[in-house]
Amino acid sequence: MTILLFVMLGLFVFMMFRRNKKTQQQQAQMQSKFAPGVDVMTSFGLFGRIVSIDEAENKVVIELSPGNQATVHRQAVTKVIEPAEEEAPVVPDDASSLTPAEAETPGAAETPEETIARLNKEDKKDN
Repeated sequence: MTILLFVMLGLFVFMMFRRNKKTQQQQAQMQSKFAPGVDVMTSFGLFGRIVSIDEAENKVVIELSPGNQATVHRQAVTKVIEPAEEEAPVVPDDASSLTPAEAETPGAAETPEETIARLNKEDKKDN
């Protein structure tokens, strides 16, 4: 029974160290993307663009809006914001997209016999 307890404890410690190592690798990979001009988000929710990085003191200067800068610790920057890729709108060559698809003419799906019958009924209504 005690052997099983030590095995479970060892497994728990192993998983804990493994998770910490993965987190550190992800953070190091993210911080390698830091460069002036990159859009980032801080841990307290401020969005901005990196102006400069001080490696010696682990400080990052972020421009929050034109003329407003904030100096934060390097670890406070938690996310690199990737630029959103916008799709260019598709412009048709003809005017077919100007009319809704549901607004088809009433006789578009009719057979010739149905068209004659409909026109005869409309003609009788006018009299």
